[in-house]
Amino acid sequence: MPEITRSRTSARELIDFIDASPSPWHAVASAEARLLATGFTRLDEGERWQLEPSGRYYTVRGGASMIAFTLGSRPMTETGFRMVGAHTDSPGLRLKPKAGISGDGLSRLAVEVYGGPILATFTDRDLSLAGRVVMRTAACQETRLICFDRPLARLPNLAIHMNREVNEQGLKLNKQTELPLTLGQLAEGEDAEASLRRLLADAAQAEASDLLSFELAVYDVQKGCLWGANEEFIADSQLDNLASCHAALTALIATERPAATCVAAFFDHEEVGSESATGAGGSFISDVLNRISFQAALDEEDRRRAMAKSFFISADMAHAYNPNFPAAYEPGHKVRVNGGPVIKTNVNQRYATNAASAALFMGFCEQAGVPYQQYAHRSDLGCGSTIGPMVAAQLGVASVDVGSPMWAMHSARESAGVYDHACMIAALTAAFGS
Repeated sequence: MPEITRSRTSARELIDFIDASPSPWHAVASAEARLLATGFTRLDEGERWQLEPSGRYYTVRGGASMIAFTLGSRPMTETGFRMVGAHTDSPGLRLKPKAGISGDGLSRLAVEVYGGPILATFTDRDLSLAGRVVMRTAACQETRLICFDRPLARLPNLAIHMNREVNEQGLKLNKQTELPLTLGQLAEGEDAEASLRRLLADAAQAEASDLLSFELAVYDVQKGCLWGANEEFIADSQLDNLASCHAALTALIATERPAATCVAAFFDHEEVGSESATGAGGSFISDVLNRISFQAALDEEDRRRAMAKSFFISADMAHAYNPNFPAAYEPGHKVRVNGGPVIKTNVNQRYATNAASAALFMGFCEQAGVPYQQYAHRSDLGCGSTIGPMVAAQLGVASVDVGSPMWAMHSARESAGVYDHACMIAALTAAFGS
């Protein structure tokens, strides 16, 4: 498998990116490190922007959303924008503001379900915490990223002797009573909440009394890996959708002097609807595009001309055919792992793809020399959605929904193809260079 062999480098880079990004805030920090190392300049939304011709810039909103862009060499009224959007968040468990639960000699953590994870896959795994804390300082307040890189908590399963029908009926977990995570044992008189605050403050190198608030995701500490007889598959957490973020970021960095202005947008909160200041349903992308247009001295008429010539690619992972469950798939749309990028279509506009935008992405794949596939959901199953339709509606631009095929979407441990990731990078690079 020569294509697989050549693709392993980008697959291992993806694994490193995901393993360094156990929360959306860490994902943005990981992306920022790559951008700074390759000559991009950070812009503050609260400051006046001064953009230089062919400049490479990025800005961050809310710590978990980022938009990076490279200014094109040709006028925007001629080329429009070439845009790729993805999301930094993944389904899972998040800590509640007062998470410590004391009882039965144990310290447990109260969690809330974020998005639509496969809850059963979080049981009996080595779980830990990552995210951001806000500390009181002498000056004011300071936000710090923390990550426990060791197994810290666990969701122990109930033994089969007490749940005899689990293999026939599946594991069902009550979200309120059966999801609290076991953190540790409590000494006589010890309080779980106070103990947790000390633990978080120590990780932030501060005093517990200075801990004001936090946003913490539960993550599996097991590192990603290549697997399969020929190491042709990738296993890791958060492939949905950090694989798309990594592909778009890699493609943007590789596109050094494009004709069109190229934009890579990474949004938080896709898994819960995107309706937030940092989500794709907010103003972030339109604010950034308007500021770029203003810096290029475009009046309202020219800005609209530029948008009419723009193209948006919503990059989110796709459902690969699983032969163990053939009844779950549309018979004519069995997407294959390592078969190339997937173009996703839904006539009810759960995806933004239409015939023209699909054909345009097919052209990018052909230009890059990579195969492509097409996917439609079964008509009798509810279809998920992406940021594609909302960004297309907000900006009024031609859009397509694409993604790399994967198995076990929303599991604590997902799988995808080594070759597919390299193909997606190549296709997005071709799109930025168009």
